[in-house]
Amino acid sequence: MDPDSFAPTHFLWRFEEGVATITLNRPERKNPLTFESYAELRDTFRALISVRAVKAVVVGGAGGNFSSGGDVHDIIAPLTRMAIPELLDFTRMTGDLVKAMRACPQPIVAAVDGICAGAGAIVAMASDLRLATPAACTAFLFSKVGLAGCDMGACAILPRIVGQGRAAELLFTGRFMSAEEGERWGFYNRLVEPADLLAKAHALARELAKGPNFAHGITKTQLNQEWNVSLETAIEMEAQAQALCMATNDFRRAYEAFAARRTPEFEGD
Repeated sequence: MDPDSFAPTHFLWRFEEGVATITLNRPERKNPLTFESYAELRDTFRALISVRAVKAVVVGGAGGNFSSGGDVHDIIAPLTRMAIPELLDFTRMTGDLVKAMRACPQPIVAAVDGICAGAGAIVAMASDLRLATPAACTAFLFSKVGLAGCDMGACAILPRIVGQGRAAELLFTGRFMSAEEGERWGFYNRLVEPADLLAKAHALARELAKGPNFAHGITKTQLNQEWNVSLETAIEMEAQAQALCMATNDFRRAYEAFAARRTPEFEGD
């Protein structure tokens, strides 16, 4: 995958200054996902594992909304006519998108405005950092369409972001969480004005991109892997991971820059 020439079919792509920007681009329908866009997003995040030029990712939506989730006509209607084996193929494919987002080493910043619902809320949840405008309305809508809240890892990831009780409320009721609630509960890292959303998201992504990229990948890996281990195991895992980081050139560069009283320039090796 060449980030400079990559041309996806189902979303917009931009790459500059080490930051890849993915924009869901069906604004007339509030950027719903389809079978094809799910798969292309999954494949893109899988490919990013080996694309060292991309050091951070911003995910957003066009037209003042993030994403309304699975397209009612292109996804929901066909699902009602499928047998269980086909349905399982679909739910595994959508879950693979979250797996791919969590497995790619680059930090992912979600820039959320307007509607962020269903699978759209899941994409925001699966990102590493989330910025939102005061107009952001977020809902895990699955119960509203007769489904369980356990969709695409929501029952595993959401409680770790907002807490068990708050996650239970959102998943059982399917209600919209306001931007203020989202920030107060820790779902959103901070709120910014709509006119500043993309600029702030890109500034954050560029800041991360200038950091020690190998080490950032290790941090993301450990945040994922330490969910279900004992403290003793976690400390040993971190000892081994940090030893790897101490063997990098970036660690040496940081020391030399500190000694010379200048800002280090990391290269990710």
